Amino acid sequence: MTTTEAPAPPDIRLPATAARTRHTLGRVLATLARSVAIFVPVFLVATFVTFALRSLSGLSPARIQLGEEATPEAVARVEAHWGLNRPFLVQYADWFGGVLHGQLGASWTNGADISTLIGLGLGVSLSVATFALLIGVVAGFALGTVAALRRTTWVDRAITGFVTVISVMPAFVVGIVLVAVFAVGLHLFPSAGYIPADQGFGPWLAHITLPAVALSFDVVADVARQLRGSLIGAYRENYVAGAVVRGLSPRRIFFGHVLRNGLGPALATLGLKFPALVGASVVTEWIFGLQGFGRFANDSAQAGDVPAVQGVLVVSIVLVVAFNLLVSLVLARVTPASQRGV
Repeated sequence: MTTTEAPAPPDIRLPATAARTRHTLGRVLATLARSVAIFVPVFLVATFVTFALRSLSGLSPARIQLGEEATPEAVARVEAHWGLNRPFLVQYADWFGGVLHGQLGASWTNGADISTLIGLGLGVSLSVATFALLIGVVAGFALGTVAALRRTTWVDRAITGFVTVISVMPAFVVGIVLVAVFAVGLHLFPSAGYIPADQGFGPWLAHITLPAVALSFDVVADVARQLRGSLIGAYRENYVAGAVVRGLSPRRIFFGHVLRNGLGPALATLGLKFPALVGASVVTEWIFGLQGFGRFANDSAQAGDVPAVQGVLVVSIVLVVAFNLLVSLVLARVTPASQRGV
């Protein structure tokens, strides 16, 4: 007697998985296209306004190099050397062409290549800002999640009070306290200076830890508050009640529904925080003796070095747009479950 095996039912999970993958990829590509469409006109307008600052400022390399007592003939000779006697639009076209090739011009004060100067300072500031952002994200997500899970308890109140206190503490005050306690008092970290990562990961990490901690307090507070509020709001949604009715475990409800719906505001906050960390680290860099991007921008502005300031503004624009694009792509990938109909 022979038996005939019943044919196996078709696996419908693979087409569904492929459809979800295509849908996610489509969202990411659509977000990328929208961001690029926004970036191009914003970059054009921003660079034009940035270049126009020289004409509006009335500054001249001749005044910096020759002093206020320079004769008109000497001023005209220096400005001709820098090409400032040409029409404004011709100057802008040449400068913008250089920007597209990564060339930001030469400094009025010493003639050095601005791209090289900014690159040296930007490496320091990006190291500190990235580590500060990492500290802020880890600590902020941990505090915000615990506060949301223990809402209305003493734990929630303690965390809320803590993040409120650190949110109003200036970074330079925190930096001074950190130097006094951990560098001078306990000798656990160096008090100043910077060592590149290619000269040793340990020394590099030791030199950026204290300034990164000083800058991270504001990130910790904002991320924790945003995440706590969005998670509590997500717990009140109907899809969470439906998940409870279906018998899903609290862990699965939190990670599969609540967390994915509550990540949006906290991630959006990071889009503004990282460029702000890079640009707002002037005082912190002075405290810790770092020759970073913020300090270079401050020194260039005080010296009236317009090409250097223009280069700083262009790099800042690129940082803001690039990081916000990255955050938008992450948000497009981590779409709230409620928008997917689950």
